[in-house]
Parts: sequence; structure tokens; C-alpha cells
Amino acid sequence: MTDSSSASRIVHLHLVSDATGETINRVSSACVSQFEGVEAIEHVWSLVRTRGHVDKVLGGIKAHPGIVLFTFADLSLRQALEDGCRRLTVPFISVLDPVIEALTGYLGLPAHGEPGRQHTMDDAYFSRIAAMDYTLVHDDGQSVSDLDKADIVIVGVSRSSKTPTALYLANRGYKVANIPFVPNVTLPHELFETSRPLIVGLTKDPERLVQVRRNRLLMLKENAATDYTDIETVRGEIQTARRLFTEQGWPFIDVTRRSIEETAAAILQFYNRKISQDG
Repeated sequence: MTDSSSASRIVHLHLVSDATGETINRVSSACVSQFEGVEAIEHVWSLVRTRGHVDKVLGGIKAHPGIVLFTFADLSLRQALEDGCRRLTVPFISVLDPVIEALTGYLGLPAHGEPGRQHTMDDAYFSRIAAMDYTLVHDDGQSVSDLDKADIVIVGVSRSSKTPTALYLANRGYKVANIPFVPNVTLPHELFETSRPLIVGLTKDPERLVQVRRNRLLMLKENAATDYTDIETVRGEIQTARRLFTEQGWPFIDVTRRSIEETAAAILQFYNRKISQDG
């Protein structure tokens, strides 16, 4: 006999888009994460721009019924998908409709209705590419001579997710340098002479940091005990880092229970506050 409560924890999600599907994937992941114990089986249908492709999508939905989330600019293809979903009696949601309708009402302007418009190669696109180039060149304390060109400089202890946070921000169009805080190693003087970028520190709970560092060493097949993973030494390292950040007036974030996205969001709050204060 099948346990209906167990079966209800599995849901098929059909993510249908006339563009890359990046937007709808993020919306889906954010929503599903709110439900404990739910396993989402995602069927990704991207670059759907013909009636034949819509028919293929409907065939997949019929084979694995579930919720359909879609973004369509072409009204005829959208109508075909919606009609097909009604015939199959599956729920369907156009995830961008509420936002676009609100913007249309507020701005008094019509939407363009062009698939993949957010991915066009405009100035913002090239700005993101430039930000990514800068961030890669300035990873882990490299090329500190032009920190004034950065929007944000991250200073953090080892294994505090400096690089992935910097790359996430770069993908949003911000030029980010990251510099490691290492005990008994002098930070570059350029860091203390720059005034343009936001400088923000990253720390972590000592116990959790030791665990992460030990796992890292195991991956590298290095088992020797060092100050790098000694709990008392690491506690002192965190205290010293916090003291430096406070003395310099740099805001800092404990990333222990934060995802990369949450850390980046907190950094951008500090950044926007600085921009506002600088006028």
C-alpha cells in the first residue's frame, strides 16, 4: 500500500521559457525551498519559440503531470500553452505577470513583449563583463595597485567565501576585489589609502571555521596539525580581524549562517548606504 503522504512530497515542475530560463529557474528554486521535505523534479524547457516546440512541451507535461511555470512574450505561444494545460487539467502560472502588470500600471507604459530582452547586449551587459574581468584579476589579494577602480573590496579570513561572494556581485555588475586577512601578514598599504570603494570585512564562527578548514585540508590530503585549524588560534584570528575592521570603520559580516546570496545582499545594503552618504 502506497503512503499517500510520502507520495505528495514529490512534485513535477515544468519550467517553460522562450529565453534561457534563468529567471524562472531562480523563482522555482526560491519557492520550493520554502517547503520542508518536498522533492521537486524539474523539467526545463528553454528557448521555446515555435508552436511545434510548445506541442513537445505539452507532451512532456502529459507524461509527467505537475505545475507549469512559464515566461512567454509571444501571446500566441502563450495561448497555446495555456489551452493545452487546461485540457490536461494541470495548474499553470505566468510568473512575471504580477510584476509586469504592477509596473505597467505604475509607469503608464506598455511592456515590450520581447523574449530574452534582459539578456540583450546593451551597456549593462558589457558593464557586467567588465566587472567580472576586474573581479577575476583582483581575486585573493592580486593586483592591488588599482583598488580605487573597485566598487567593493572584501577583506576576510580564510574560508569565509570571499571569492564566490565577489563573483556573485560581479555578475550583478559590481567590480569587486577580495583580499585575505592572514594572521601576522601585513595587509597591502593600498587598502588603507583607497577611499572610493566600500571596504567590508567577512568573519565566521571559530568552531565552524575550523570545521570548514579541516575539510578543506582533507580534500587536499594534508593531515598535519597547524595553527590554521587550531581552535584557540582561530579564535584569536577572528578577534584580531574584528578589531581591525572596527578600528578602520569598515562594516563586517558574520557569514556563518548566511548563503552567498544573503552575504551579497548585506554587502549591497552597506554599499548603497555609502553611495547615499557620499552624495
